[in-house]
Formats: sequence, structure tokens, C-alpha cells
Amino acid sequence: MLIKSPSDIPSSEITPESIYNSRREFMRGTMSAAALGVGIAAAPDLLAAPSQVVDKDLPGPDWLKQQIAAAKTNQEKISENLTPYEHVTGYNNFYEYGYDKTDPAAKSHVLKPHPWSVEIAGEVAKPGTYTLEDLLKGVNLEERIYRLRCVEAWSMVVPWVGFPLADLIKRFEPTGNAKFVSFTTLKRPAEMPGQKSSFSTIDWPYREGLRMDEAMHPLTILAVGLYGKVLPNQNGAPLRLVVPWKYGFKYIKSIVKIEFTEKQPKTTWSMIAPDEYGFYANVNPKVSHPRWSQAEERRLPSGLLRPNIVPTQMFNGYADQVAHLYKDMDLRKYY
Repeated sequence: MLIKSPSDIPSSEITPESIYNSRREFMRGTMSAAALGVGIAAAPDLLAAPSQVVDKDLPGPDWLKQQIAAAKTNQEKISENLTPYEHVTGYNNFYEYGYDKTDPAAKSHVLKPHPWSVEIAGEVAKPGTYTLEDLLKGVNLEERIYRLRCVEAWSMVVPWVGFPLADLIKRFEPTGNAKFVSFTTLKRPAEMPGQKSSFSTIDWPYREGLRMDEAMHPLTILAVGLYGKVLPNQNGAPLRLVVPWKYGFKYIKSIVKIEFTEKQPKTTWSMIAPDEYGFYANVNPKVSHPRWSQAEERRLPSGLLRPNIVPTQMFNGYADQVAHLYKDMDLRKYY
């Protein structure tokens, strides 16, 4: 289905179609900043690539690469400026590899995301363990350009490749008792050094969850790629959740279990600091984090000399599509 862009995107953030269609040539370095219409002053930021990132052919089975290559491209005539590939893949929170933003890109190469399987459990008619190929068999992938807003007040615009989570849920036929969906990340300390760190405060594996109506919403997807490529390890290969109206810590990575439950599942950051990270984690500029404001965000690429600060939008700009999910809810209490 076609997901329309929010109507409030200012003209200054619109990327002409010709530039959007040329983005892959730009990533490969075959087009100059001038050819893309990028001003000389902006070029250094756009071309600044984190040192840990090497743009190369990512490992993955041929069938997955072919399926991603065949994904339906986004047909919208306008979009916000995409965050350069080097920043999307080089600036990450993935504490399984460490707490620095560059740790995932530097250390995740040891992970072997193929072959991969996911356990389907709980209140469903068809539980079991399914390979990634089983999950993607017959699935028509599509590109979705979404804002990603981190709870730390930085943000990106990412062209994900994936498919609606609702399509997967329907295949396993949840029972009437399925009110929530919980997700679990891989626990493999030999390949994820952050999981064996003595400084970690996280009870591994990482866990997240959604209410069933959130999981079934057409904006919610499971991503297997970005920028037309296989999902890099540091971005949650081979399967991650993307829920664009929520803070990024809800986007659980490297999923190995999906369970349908009657009761609200426990989630990692809500267990660690329930006064700071609620279950819903909806982007809300009116509700500050206890230690910083959420009214604005730093849109990458951004730097000290050329900060790119933009106002944060309610539900990350997707209010028209999702606000009805929280009608009559106190969003300060259910944050």
C-alpha cells in the first residue's frame, strides 16, 4: 500500500524526485555534490562518512538480495532529505555491541545472521520455528521512507525495505486472547561482546512489545534492508521492527522470537528505568525526558559548527495516521 507523507513537511525539507532517484549513484560516489544540487557549504557534512563504515557488498543469501532488489520502490513524488547511508549505518545504538555510537559498525562484523530462524509462540494457531526464508516466502517487499526519532533527541530519515508486520501476524492466526505482541533479540555473547560486558546493566536478551492494534497498523513494518541493500549487522540484521511514530528504542533488532500474549509484556528499558522509558514510547514533544527536552531534535548529519536542529513533531509527524490509537489516553501517564 502507499503510505502518504505527512502534510506538514516544509518545502525546505523536500527532495526533488530527480535527486531522490539518483541517491544510489551518490552513495557509490559516482555523482558529485554539485550534480545533486547540494550547496558547497553543505557538501562536507553530506560527504562526511564515519570511519568505521565501508560501503561494500553485504553478506547475505542470493535469494534475499534478489527479493530486496525486486522491492517496490517508493512512489511518492516528495520526501524529506534522506540521511546519508554512511550515517545511517555508522551512528547506531545497539548495546549488544557496546555503548558508543560507532561500536555496532566496528564490532558487529562477527555476527553471522544467515541462516536465521524466528520462533512464533503464544496465543496463535500456528506456533513454531520458521526460517527467515519461510517468513519471506511469497512476500512482496517495499521501500518505506520513514523518520526515525531517537529518545536521545537525534533523528534520521531512512529508506527501509520491508513488509507490514500485520501481514505476518495474520499468517499465524492469533487467538482472541492475543492482546499484545512481544519481541526478543538474539542472545549470542560470543558474537555480541556487549552482552558479556561487566559494565552492562541490561538483562539480556533485549525485549520489546506492542499493543496488538499498534502491531497491526499499516505503518508498522519488519525491515530486512535499507537503501536497497541487505540490512547491515549494525542496523539489526537480518530482521528488525520499525514503528515510525515511536522512539527508536522500540525498533528491536535481530529478532529471534515473536510471542503473542494476553498481558502487556515486560520491555527492557521500561524494566531498567520505568520513570524514563515507558511501554508506549510515542514521540511527544510536549513530554520531556526527565533529563532533557524532547521539543527539538538533531537531524543527522549535524555538527557543532553546522547544527541541524528541527522541531519535533507529535507522533514523529504521523499523528494523522496514528493519533486515533490513543484516543482518551493520558499520554503523560502512558508515555
